[in-house]
Amino acid sequence: MLKPLLVVSAVVFFGVFALSASGPMAQDAAQPASSGVKNPVKPTEKSQARAKELYGQDCVICHGETGDGKTDLAKDMGLKLDDWTDPKTLAAKSDGDLFTVIRNGKDKMPPEASGRAKDDEVWNLVIYIRNLPKQQPAAAPAPAN
Repeated sequence: MLKPLLVVSAVVFFGVFALSASGPMAQDAAQPASSGVKNPVKPTEKSQARAKELYGQDCVICHGETGDGKTDLAKDMGLKLDDWTDPKTLAAKSDGDLFTVIRNGKDKMPPEASGRAKDDEVWNLVIYIRNLPKQQPAAAPAPAN
């Protein structure tokens, strides 16, 4: 029962999102031109709360609450998403790379239109994603022999 509801919700979300992002929209700051661009924002408690809210609205449906990318929707759509709970996965990507993918979309992932999130909010979302590995519970200690 839950899977069909998630799939229908995702289809509606992507359809509405595609319609709202179809026209050209002005950016509030320049987009990074290369992967070498560093994140220009300094996180605050308020900006990270907004990033968490944005992640919950736009990312969690596919990437999951923890960021592991193992959701029913991702599986149903045949997506193999990066596991953001693994620090090695994120180490291979620059902040500019993450920003560009979030802002412009990639493959089946729709872009985060500037009407939904300003550039500073997307940069804070990059910081939030980079902190997902730190939010994972610590592994249980190995039993002593």
